[in-house]
Amino acid sequence: EDFIMELGMIGIGILMGLSVAGAGIGQGMVGSRTVESMARQPELAGQLRTTMILALGLIESLAIYSLLIAFMLLGKL
Repeated sequence: EDFIMELGMIGIGILMGLSVAGAGIGQGMVGSRTVESMARQPELAGQLRTTMILALGLIESLAIYSLLIAFMLLGKL
């Protein structure tokens, strides 16, 4: 019983680590591409900034969903 619980805790830790790493990589890519686009076309900076903020919010929501799933799994253990 304790072994199963420990494996569950390890699985939840891996879940959180991978989801946060994926979100961080995605946010870095969105940020770098947006800054690159702003450098190429400065007149579109306002539109690009708005789109970037929306994309970052959607990416961050995935990390929050994984946190919610981790808490739900912790409740089941």
